[in-house]
Amino acid sequence: MTSKSANTREERDSLGAVAVPADRYWGAQTERARGNFPMGTDRMPPVFVRALGLHKLAAAKTNAANGDLDSKLADLIFRAAQEVADGRLEAHFPLPVWQSGSGTQFNMNANEVIANRANELAGAPLGAKAPVHPNDHVNMAQSSNDSIPTVMNLSALLCWQDQGQAQLDGLIGETMACATRFAGLVKVGRTHLQDAVPMTLGQEFAAFADQLKAAAASLHHALDALHEIPQGGTAVGTGLNAPANFGAAYADTLAGLTGIGFKSAANRFSKIAGHQDLFAVSAALSGLATVLFKYANDVRLLGSGPRAGLGELILPKNEPGSSIMAGKVNPSQCESLAMICVRIFGNHDTVTQAAAGGHFQMNAYKPVIAYSLLQSMILLGEGMASFTDRCLKGLEADRARLADNVARSLMVATALVPRIGYDKTAEIVLKADKEGLTLRDAALASGALSESDYDTWVDPRAMAEGR
Repeated sequence: MTSKSANTREERDSLGAVAVPADRYWGAQTERARGNFPMGTDRMPPVFVRALGLHKLAAAKTNAANGDLDSKLADLIFRAAQEVADGRLEAHFPLPVWQSGSGTQFNMNANEVIANRANELAGAPLGAKAPVHPNDHVNMAQSSNDSIPTVMNLSALLCWQDQGQAQLDGLIGETMACATRFAGLVKVGRTHLQDAVPMTLGQEFAAFADQLKAAAASLHHALDALHEIPQGGTAVGTGLNAPANFGAAYADTLAGLTGIGFKSAANRFSKIAGHQDLFAVSAALSGLATVLFKYANDVRLLGSGPRAGLGELILPKNEPGSSIMAGKVNPSQCESLAMICVRIFGNHDTVTQAAAGGHFQMNAYKPVIAYSLLQSMILLGEGMASFTDRCLKGLEADRARLADNVARSLMVATALVPRIGYDKTAEIVLKADKEGLTLRDAALASGALSESDYDTWVDPRAMAEGR
């Protein structure tokens, strides 16, 4: 790490000299982390880096307003932190998810990048640590232990705001449009994968919409708790080395920068030691995924066939489905969304174990919690958007198949139970099934009712309307 070449510069930290790539803004601690954590290729998504930039910007503004940070240094930090927040310096954040459980390396990566870029703006060479120092100035009144939890909350809120909320709203809206479009189409209901009493296809999609709305409400409630942040608690929650007003002033500053209603946590110890709020968001995302998993698979089953399956829905033909069976088209959007849901279930299991794994005054699983949560949000947002655009918007009902299934269903006999009793009705159903008769023919052959009675009592549309 200490050998210098034409392509490197020397930077120093408390452990000594380190050779850093000459064209990179990170410093010695980030470079050490690059060597010490070579595991995997997983990187935090850009929204996390953006949140780091916003966090450092808010901290510098707070320190400047308190009179603790020189105005000239503050201005340099403002400019450099804004570049990080704008996504202009993403290439200078190289560290993997699998590192220190506090996320200290992420925090120092931001401190070093912002300090080096600020010094470059001031005309100083990279690595000079002057006039802006990564710890003394960029990290002023902060610890990784309160900064990373704050960035975790911020990045989750930004991620859902930018990559999930509109997609979920669009999916709910298109599902409700399907419910309206299919409102008058009577079909066979199914319980236990067996024929049940009639309903409408519109009612089936209205149920999907209602389940999605309930999942959305749970998620919104969980996200609201992320507005409470521990910044100002520093290392363990006491606020050592930070002004007494720092947490509240920082929260107000961050709220002004983002338009999100942040407030200082009532108990900063709690927010550093554990991540129940993020766990609750992960649980809500998993809850949404359970609805989406059923939705995608039900649409896939309803579109199965087209000749030898249920075939009640006609799915859009997006791409050829087989390299050998010419003309075959698969329900690929349903499958894609279902696989995303399975990943979300796994991510929530990861978050569950990580959130439960904290010890004493700090949870040391912060990076994997953040990574899993953000991946879930991004995948769900992209999956919902694709399912809406490439499946639901082109979805059609096979009206003839729906009507034929209703005509052949034996469960419409349920309408006879109040008229002729359960046992007699069951006898008619079993006779029709055994002898291959229509329900109408079996009912008339039983002598239990007349043609006019049957035609009056057995009305699938009325049954679907609860009459």
